[in-house]
Amino acid sequence: MSRHSHGGIRIRALKAAFPLTVPICMGFLFLGASYGMLMGTKGFSFVWPMCMSAFIFAGSMEFVTVNLLLSAFNPLAAFLLALMVNARHLFYGLSMLGKFKGLGWKRPYLIYGMCDETFAINSSARIPQDVDRGWFYLWVTLFNQAYWVSGATIGGLIGSHLQFNTDGLDFVLTALFLVIFLDQWLGGKHRERLSAVIGVLASVACLAIFGADDFMIPSLIAMLVLFMVLRPYLDTLKSGSQSDTDGNTIDHTEVR
Repeated sequence: MSRHSHGGIRIRALKAAFPLTVPICMGFLFLGASYGMLMGTKGFSFVWPMCMSAFIFAGSMEFVTVNLLLSAFNPLAAFLLALMVNARHLFYGLSMLGKFKGLGWKRPYLIYGMCDETFAINSSARIPQDVDRGWFYLWVTLFNQAYWVSGATIGGLIGSHLQFNTDGLDFVLTALFLVIFLDQWLGGKHRERLSAVIGVLASVACLAIFGADDFMIPSLIAMLVLFMVLRPYLDTLKSGSQSDTDGNTIDHTEVR
């Protein structure tokens, strides 16, 4: 195949992928900038959020890493925390094995760069027949990561020069999760809210048992175990939220 043909394949895939990532762009730029500003106000150079957003590329974990860098060195706790916070990607990865099969050199980066939003697009998008599947997945992944890295870098540059009181800026991730929780709670019906109740009760129980400094990892483990045990029951509650017979999917907002 000629170089011109290869270029045409990439361009067609880019044109198909880019519009689907535009709604994610604004959210990633804002959240990434919040993270970068937080790093800047803690005394870190913009290079830190720029590199961390590129190499860690796990938004919630990047916010958590700010406190890990400022606390006593504990690699085991950091590993367990990262595993629990991002455990959902294990299931994302398994569900995408078939779609990534046969994509050659693109496959390692697609696995590395998969976040919640990229998974949502790549797993449900209807790719036109004249668009190469591998290049489509690659462009979606690359665009989304570029948005996040750009936002974190801009925020890092701004954060190091802020002169006003920035106390409370590190609450931005907690506030985001709270908004998502309320959205799911208010949008749920009857027993569909059970998963939210399980998460709250597990956290409260672990807080009472382990204390404020050590409850995070036990509560995440408890929630993971409970969700796995109750999965058949919880899956029946969500039967109406899956793709319908026409292939339409309902959008779910989630943090990377």
